Amino acid sequence: MILTTMSQRTTRARIRPVAAILSAGALLSFALFIGGAAGPLRINMTPSEPLGLWRVVALDRSTAVGDVVFICPPENGAMREARKRGYLRSGLCPGGVAPLIKTVIAVAGQQVASGASVSVDGRVVPSSGLAQRDGKGRSLSPFPSGVVPQGQVFLHSSFAGSYDSRYFGPLPVSGILGLAQEVLTYAP
Repeated sequence: MILTTMSQRTTRARIRPVAAILSAGALLSFALFIGGAAGPLRINMTPSEPLGLWRVVALDRSTAVGDVVFICPPENGAMREARKRGYLRSGLCPGGVAPLIKTVIAVAGQQVASGASVSVDGRVVPSSGLAQRDGKGRSLSPFPSGVVPQGQVFLHSSFAGSYDSRYFGPLPVSGILGLAQEVLTYAP
């Protein structure tokens, strides 16, 4: 009888963590199913914005300053070089890269100036200092100052190491997949 009781305790002790993991997985699957019904979900694993689960919300209006968006960068020389350097992750956008998640800081017609930092229409953008070199010591070329062209947006992330419009310039609004809405995120 003592052996049976010890055996039952051992079995229960082994089953408990497995049951907890399966329950958590089922709960997460259910949450993703329900969340996915309200819009496609994406996982952000870059420090440009908080890490975690985000929803892509359809944009039914013009893009505005302050919008956080998911955007597919165009397939061009700057993006091919960024991919080669490891700045962009693999994904389903043109050129085989993942969508970027960035904040719109300027729209068509606004003046963007690059110096020690970026300013839009004469106002300095916080946390927009320009790096001369990347983390591996390779030189970075800042976007030259100019007016954001029609049909394009200028993107930024307050993360110091972000690869954004400070370096590649404005991107076409046609690449915007939608607004980025936090679902379950963590800002380290």
